[in-house]
Amino acid sequence: MKLYMTPGSCSTGIHIIMEELEEAFEAHIVNLPAGDHFKPDYVAVNPKSTIPALVRPDGTALTEVVSIAYWLARTRGRGRLWPADADAETQALETMVYVVSTVHGQGFARIFATPSFAAGADDQKRVEMLGRDIVRQGFAILDTALAGRDYVVGAFSAADAVLFYVEFWADKTGIELPANLAAHYWRMLERPVVQRVLREEGYNLTLLGAQPTRPH
Repeated sequence: MKLYMTPGSCSTGIHIIMEELEEAFEAHIVNLPAGDHFKPDYVAVNPKSTIPALVRPDGTALTEVVSIAYWLARTRGRGRLWPADADAETQALETMVYVVSTVHGQGFARIFATPSFAAGADDQKRVEMLGRDIVRQGFAILDTALAGRDYVVGAFSAADAVLFYVEFWADKTGIELPANLAAHYWRMLERPVVQRVLREEGYNLTLLGAQPTRPH
């Protein structure tokens, strides 16, 4: 398979899932600031010009984080990263959709791509503050759902890798995680596969976790 990805982006979640499944794949780096996602060779793979994209063994391409995570977790590795119980499966999907569509799509998008939402400097400040508010509100909801659990559906699943990438963004942008999410974030950082993925994507693990404070 071929994974088209950008280090430190939402594709990190998919990268983690593939490594947890011990999948063999080619990593193709898409340089977003350079506009690689609009170049003809990538548009031929993903006409949406978004990342990630996954080219499967049959040559067909999947796009969208939730779709890729679902397909990988349910069909690869004998389905060990996808819950068998219908209620747990629904919760995993609910979490992933909320992370991608709201926390990422409405919150972090306003933080990372502020000029796309407002032209003037004053408006950009307001937009970024709104983005941070959306992220904090989303984290509060996710924190409540995670109460009493180590992972999203109890056992580790693909949903945890998707949740991780926005926790990772919170660490990088100084947004404090509530207690349950902070514990989940550190639990993920302690997984050998997550550590390996972050190193491969160019991150110094000793610089992570300073914000929020590591739970005791």
